[in-house]
Amino acid sequence: MSSTKKNWPKLPLGIRLLIAAHSMSVDAFSRNDGSAVNRRLMNLFDPKASPSRKPDNGVVSSDIVVDTTRKLWFRLYSNTTTAGKMFIPIVVYFHGGGFAYMAANSMSYDDLCKRLAREIPAVVVSVNYRLSPEHRYPSQYEDGFDVLKFIDNPDFEGFSAFGNTDTSSNKAFFIAGDSAGGNLAHHVALKACQHQFSRLKLRGVIALQPFFGGEERTESELKLAGAPLISVKRTDWMWKAFLPHGYNRDHQVVNVFGPNSVDISDLPFPPTLVFIGGFDPLQDWQRKYVEGLNKSGKHVYKIEYPNAIHGFYAFPQLPDTSLLMAEIKNFVLKQLDQ
Repeated sequence: MSSTKKNWPKLPLGIRLLIAAHSMSVDAFSRNDGSAVNRRLMNLFDPKASPSRKPDNGVVSSDIVVDTTRKLWFRLYSNTTTAGKMFIPIVVYFHGGGFAYMAANSMSYDDLCKRLAREIPAVVVSVNYRLSPEHRYPSQYEDGFDVLKFIDNPDFEGFSAFGNTDTSSNKAFFIAGDSAGGNLAHHVALKACQHQFSRLKLRGVIALQPFFGGEERTESELKLAGAPLISVKRTDWMWKAFLPHGYNRDHQVVNVFGPNSVDISDLPFPPTLVFIGGFDPLQDWQRKYVEGLNKSGKHVYKIEYPNAIHGFYAFPQLPDTSLLMAEIKNFVLKQLDQ
């Protein structure tokens, strides 16, 4: 039985209106069979932010092109107050949106990445990967890993230009993402932990309400089937639009510790921080993810916010968002001290 509206946490009117507008646009401009999204109309509900070469509360940003043929680029953020300091960590960030929506320059993600750069502080690399259904799996993972190789190349001087003067061969970096970006963070980290980088060293994964699933219907999916922003109907559509034709939700990239999963016990997968919200239909899958990492012998830290909806971190006025930022900072600093 799904929850009724009176069960949901009280949210400010402005947030409720934004969620309603986003949900309406996703449903209205996406073909039911998962074959297409009307990008022109969808963009009307996804305002974009330009890079900021002048400091915005201490943070500057610039767009860097990786591959023009597939329109792969990232937005680079840095806190100007860290200029000249050594050992500023790098956070490679993957935005959410069910693999099908949003972008690195979406206004909400531009604000979020600025806050990460400001509060950790860190150099943030926000990846603008290709979207489904035009580009299905494994396009997004390939884009993410190619960005890692691009910034690992000694010819890329973006970090020194933005104040990271660490010239060692072990620049500490973290892979982070929310929702679908949290799924991307896991799978890109799987490739990264097996790769020999020339100057980067992976120190951790940060997964904000990561998007995992399976053919099984979990208790939270049934209870919160009509959740705001990310309903079960919408998540089913997202997987249909993302996976190659002929595969179901027990594919190893969806159900990462399910019947078709890959054993990661012997891989040097890094410590992982996972955030879970009590009003997120995906929460049971996120707990299965934590359990799977534990059983595989990996270090994993779970933070739960009982009253949090999916995507709460997009709204800085919500108290849990500030708590999340503090937890991310503490995790990063802890891993840097190891």
